[in-house]
Amino acid sequence: MIGSENPLVIQSMTNTDTADTDATVEQIKELVIAGSEIVRITVNNVEAAEGVATIKARLVEAGISVPLVGDFHYNGHLLLTQHPECAAALAKYRINPGNVGSKHRDANFQKIIEVAVSNDTPVRIGVNWGSLDQRLLSEAMDINASRAEPKNSEEIIIDTMIESALRSAELAEQMGLAEDMIILSTKVSAVPELLKVYQKLALRCHYPLHLGLTEAGLGLKGVVATAAAVSPLLIEGIGDTLRVSLTPLPNGSRAEEVLVARQVLQSLQIRNFEPQVTSCPGCGRTSSTLFQEMALEIQDHIRESMPVWGLQYPGAEEMTVAVMGCVVNGPGESKQANLGISLPGNAEDPKAPVYVDGKHHCTLSGDRLVEDFKRILETYVMKTYRKNSDEAA
Repeated sequence: MIGSENPLVIQSMTNTDTADTDATVEQIKELVIAGSEIVRITVNNVEAAEGVATIKARLVEAGISVPLVGDFHYNGHLLLTQHPECAAALAKYRINPGNVGSKHRDANFQKIIEVAVSNDTPVRIGVNWGSLDQRLLSEAMDINASRAEPKNSEEIIIDTMIESALRSAELAEQMGLAEDMIILSTKVSAVPELLKVYQKLALRCHYPLHLGLTEAGLGLKGVVATAAAVSPLLIEGIGDTLRVSLTPLPNGSRAEEVLVARQVLQSLQIRNFEPQVTSCPGCGRTSSTLFQEMALEIQDHIRESMPVWGLQYPGAEEMTVAVMGCVVNGPGESKQANLGISLPGNAEDPKAPVYVDGKHHCTLSGDRLVEDFKRILETYVMKTYRKNSDEAA
């Protein structure tokens, strides 16, 4: 379930050839393990359409029930009508009003909606500024040119994107698709424009909104641009599903986009997925790399433990852990966390006080300091969240 009071859902998309069912199934598994809750796949030709049902069956056999979204452009009306097994296997259809065929766009759009209604399948109407319906845009430009005070082209594009999405949703409802089976998106690749278009769209409709930049980019640029774009909207309560459209490095993991989406939501305290480790950046007081190495090791330990903790100790994902490098902010940050340690900085006593729920618990030192802290962490999780586990059972 998405929209309304339901938790915001993380979506991802495969970049495999959908006709290669083995590769697609394996990548979907990777995305789901990373935390993707909806996965979109490309359905662009007959071979891809024929592979969808097989992919779904293979996932079910593996115990994976993630909803699959079919991404259709240009020929979706043909693929969905000519391959009913594909239409039935998908949990949602994604269509772009600007890309439903070079001719007879309204008829092609209506054909897709007919298939959706007959299969009781929701539809995401996704308008992108790179493939905007040129008929609507030309109409809007002509009207704007006749104004005494014309808007700039950016404003016209944004308004036209919204108009395209809303007109398409209205047509879908006229064709019999229920209002609560429609999701909208109006995605662009520029941060300021994304904020503007979604803020305007949210004021004009009650449909669930799928959020994200169309193309976020590579590496650090993609991560920062995504966070800058979606965070203000999420804080305003805009957005019901989220996809981080990172360009992966060659042979890089597609799951990175899922991890970034999870961290954005966790940093905004919208959803919790795993305990968060707070660590200082270091300074002239911390020439030793111990606190850096320890922070990384504790973070890895938490991630490795979460599959078990998530099942046995519900609530553990809300825990905070602090690994600090010196006495300046170390004790204070450690006391603010559920569990924290303040490592010694330069010229400080070579001991590390540990704080549990704001109170001094013990002081560690020596070569086994990291392992000792891990044991304290494990004990804290078991004692603190065992009650929650028992109550959940």
